[in-house]
Parts: sequence; C-alpha cells; structure tokens
Amino acid sequence: MAAKILVCDDERHIVRLIQVNLERQGYNVVTAYDGKEGLEKIRAEKPNLVVLDVMMPYMDGFEVLKNLRKEPETEMLPVIMLTAKAQDKDVFEGYHYGADMYLTKPFNPIELVTFVKRILSGGTDGGGGKRYDI
Repeated sequence: MAAKILVCDDERHIVRLIQVNLERQGYNVVTAYDGKEGLEKIRAEKPNLVVLDVMMPYMDGFEVLKNLRKEPETEMLPVIMLTAKAQDKDVFEGYHYGADMYLTKPFNPIELVTFVKRILSGGTDGGGGKRYDI
C-alpha cells in the first residue's frame, strides 16, 4: 500500500507541483490549502508524512506543527516544512517545534521527493515509529 502524504500550502500551483511529483513516485496525495483545513485533514486522513507551508490563512504552519506535536496520535508524524520563510530564526523555530526537515522556497521538486523517500524509509511509519531528525 502506497504511503499517504498530505500537502498543505495556500499556493495552489505549489500544491499541484508537489502533488504531481509525489504521485509520479506512487504516493497517495491529500491536499489542503490553509492551516485549519490541513490540521482537520491530518486528523481525518492519517497521512504517513506532511509537507507543510508556514505562511497560510487561519492557522500558520508553526501552529499546525505545535498542535501535531501535542497530540499522542500525531506527535511522531514526520513533517517537512516547505516555506519562503528562510531566515535563521524561522528555520530554528521550525526545528524547535519538531519539524523533521526544513526546506525553503524556491525548491527543487526532485529534492523534495528525495527527502520524502529518505524520511519514509528511515523507519518512520507516520504514527509511533522512530523519529527521523537531520
């Protein structure tokens, strides 16, 4: 069974770019376009990994991440932050709240797919597996 990945970003063209590249590798992709919708879909869909933007309406990616890390069901869920927020303080904040990877835009979709494969093959099962930290 293919791993399920939730992509959450308010820029629809970014979501589509990521979705196409992940689906070409055989992953099931679920999409969300703001932080609140992303958190709801994570709870409902139970993905194996989340690709999460920071700057989004209703709830930013850091808030989503903090919520995930507080809940036993999602505290070990791998999260790749993919954002234009590239200052050192932003990167530190992402890792501080529990991001497994922090990539900045613009990004190479093939690089993102490589990190997704690496994280998912590192023993993370999307809920309770070992934590993959870089």
